[in-house]
Amino acid sequence: MKAPKKVVVVGAGFGGLQAVKKLSRNKSLRITLIDRTNHHLFAPLLYQVATATLSPADIAIPARNLTRKKRNVTVFMDNVISVDKEKKLVICEEKTVPYDYLILAMGSKTGYFGKNDWEKYTLGLKDLSDALKIRKKILTSFEEAEKNPDKSRELLNYVIIGGGPTGVELAGSIAELSRHIFRNEFRNIDTANCKVTLIEAGPRLLAAFDEKLSEYTRKSLEERGVNVILNTKVENIEENKVYIPQGVLHTDLIIWAAGVEPVPITKTLGVPLDRQNRVIVNEYCTPENYPDIFVIGDMAHFEENGKPLPGISPVAMQQGRYAAKCIINSIKGIKNSPFKYTDKGIMATIGRKDAIAEKDPLKMKGFIGWLAWLFVHLWYQVGFKNKISILVTWIWSYLTFGASARLIQSPIDSKNPEDD
Repeated sequence: MKAPKKVVVVGAGFGGLQAVKKLSRNKSLRITLIDRTNHHLFAPLLYQVATATLSPADIAIPARNLTRKKRNVTVFMDNVISVDKEKKLVICEEKTVPYDYLILAMGSKTGYFGKNDWEKYTLGLKDLSDALKIRKKILTSFEEAEKNPDKSRELLNYVIIGGGPTGVELAGSIAELSRHIFRNEFRNIDTANCKVTLIEAGPRLLAAFDEKLSEYTRKSLEERGVNVILNTKVENIEENKVYIPQGVLHTDLIIWAAGVEPVPITKTLGVPLDRQNRVIVNEYCTPENYPDIFVIGDMAHFEENGKPLPGISPVAMQQGRYAAKCIINSIKGIKNSPFKYTDKGIMATIGRKDAIAEKDPLKMKGFIGWLAWLFVHLWYQVGFKNKISILVTWIWSYLTFGASARLIQSPIDSKNPEDD
């Protein structure tokens, strides 16, 4: 009797989870899922946690919960440090895991285009920790402004750098939070005076979308009170200051949504990388000469029609399922076909009852686009409980203009005279 093949999947994101789901159906495999957190995160809704619409548990579900009925799947929470390709070992901080096949689906992190010193002055939005930091900063700034109304213009002043989906969704959501949800809850300040500035280096927002949809997005944000600045590169960032050619923007919160980069482990793999340090993979999603290692999602540079596939969840999900199929076929001695990406379209929400969606030749905007956005994001949400929780929250928010996840979890520091 042959020993079961060992498959290690690193990353419990969209791609890794799809791979585990498909692989686990083959009971002859022994699958190990490794992630630095203990949960799968529905990252497209992180901005709603950051702006107090949803709670963390609404968009995250424990990995063990997702695999509890899959007896051939073992889950480890650990940091992967390196991969020994010759000995076929995944080396973690606390454990070393052998593999016959390896799927790397570790995603990306916030990238600063070489300006790493800007990181200490900004907040990104890649995980729950980031979202909670932004939420706390926003909520605290309103509380401080209520106590110090003469400083409200300074405190309620936010700058978002990057006009992609994350920047647009954050800008629209913060604007609605201040102009509608908070409007009747504060007595000493007019929350509608909150200033949200969105800076984009290119000529338009949401560059991946049709130009008319990009222009619609800009106008919709400006109608919500967002100050949109296009064709403007950030020259420098200091504490509470953003330097642009037009001058210096003073702000209480700087959110960096201008770009991401692969996780650092790609530099240690000893395989060809592109300029963004993504692993260059062939038509089978593997680095050349390593058919037993699959690199998918944001970590991978996979070219189709002369262009790399975008770092979006549908790409990772399809590549995850493909990698799992390739492994199963390889064990059975079946030849694999090259990976082909099926474009499912792109979408972004602007605010309440307003979103855009595009799948050639179909283009949607406004309320219809928003309904499509709601349906798709509920459909792809993992876990029935999470789907129901999000649906109920969205209905409640729509009917009441409410945002119920507005807890500042850590109290203000007490000032004890004896400590002075």
